[in-house]
Amino acid sequence: MKVLITGSCGFVGSALARFFRERFAAWTISGIDNFSRPGSELNRSSLHRLGIAIIHGDVRNPSDLEALPKVDWIIDSAANPSVLAGIDGKSSSRQLVEHNLYGTVNLLEHCRRASCGLILLSTSRVYSINALSRLKLDVQEQAFRLTTDQPRDGVTTAGVDENFSTAAPLSLYGSTKLASENLALEYHHAFNVPVWINRCGVLAGARQFGRADQGIYSFWINSYLRKRPLRYVGFGGQGLQVRDCLHPRDLVGLLAYQMQNPASQQPRLANVAGGRENSISLAQLSAWCGDRFGAHPVGSDPEPRQFDVPWLILDSRRAAEQWDWKVETRMESILEEIATHAEAHPDWLEISET
Repeated sequence: MKVLITGSCGFVGSALARFFRERFAAWTISGIDNFSRPGSELNRSSLHRLGIAIIHGDVRNPSDLEALPKVDWIIDSAANPSVLAGIDGKSSSRQLVEHNLYGTVNLLEHCRRASCGLILLSTSRVYSINALSRLKLDVQEQAFRLTTDQPRDGVTTAGVDENFSTAAPLSLYGSTKLASENLALEYHHAFNVPVWINRCGVLAGARQFGRADQGIYSFWINSYLRKRPLRYVGFGGQGLQVRDCLHPRDLVGLLAYQMQNPASQQPRLANVAGGRENSISLAQLSAWCGDRFGAHPVGSDPEPRQFDVPWLILDSRRAAEQWDWKVETRMESILEEIATHAEAHPDWLEISET
């Protein structure tokens, strides 16, 4: 199998490249990256040592894709993954659309011409912010919890499933990923391009570049360790908001199985996330950090921030039923991995912010 990973020097792309190399030594793994993310150059050398060739290119430029090697599959992990992207003054809305949507168009056209498949790593943020904000929640053990009397479709005891509303607003990030999903499915039906779409929850682990708007687990643990100012924003300023967490390692078996079964009649789209057992609130994360590093005060800002949601856990039972997929890396292991890396790299936040 010959596999190319876009965004190969970002956290998810580089992690997948390393884990594919470890698990499938006979496969040819390569990547393409534009090195726009701070710290991404650090991953190029480590991947090179593993025999993974990295092309300096940008999926926004069709001509850059002409130089790609012949492969069986492309795994698309190139994106600007921040819900604040395009509105925070750090990137323009046009840049966001070019990264997250036009890049997908270019990849689909390349796959159509080169007769290869595409696996799109999408996001839980394709689900409607308004619908998520109207979920009925109570508070248990410093965290929002879903009540059993939910008034809308697409909510189960396990979380939000694939039938949940995707009506706007989603954020520019979520909208571009949803549009990318739809285009990928259209290319599959119109041109028979093999396509799989995996809607991922929060992905986290060691070596993730941490910022407040993306890489939140790495950002929080590194900041707490270094006694940097932290604050709970919105929803009463108590840190009750909850997300689930998945290690990229747990994607590898699923992606391999999908690539080895391009003609499967299974639905082309599925949630893939940590679920309820791998979920945590910010307040609970702070308590974990306190036990690990000692006490550090966290401030409070009750004013809501645009595009934030109080609770988002994905129901991944479709992936479990279709692919016999399950979470293998538990939350405690993910947090400890990040903490150990943070202790060994005291300049990690500065690298992430460069």
